[in-house]
Amino acid sequence: MREDKPWWFGLLGGLALAFYGVVATWQTSNFARVYTTYGGIFIVMSILWSMKFDNYSPDKYDIVGTLIALLGVCIIYCALRN
Repeated sequence: MREDKPWWFGLLGGLALAFYGVVATWQTSNFARVYTTYGGIFIVMSILWSMKFDNYSPDKYDIVGTLIALLGVCIIYCALRN
């Protein structure tokens, strides 16, 4: 709407996001680790996207938070389990 797009454009985007949320419920129980990895990568890509296209300069808290998220991904995904 901000770029003078038709109203139904936003509706389609909202439906796509809703469907995306439902698809995660159809996955097997071990999907949690894959989804966690996706979340960490999503955080990094969001920062990079904003730097490239919005001329955003992340501050130290953005960088530290991103590193903490990636560390969490590593702990969850790579931990040795019985």
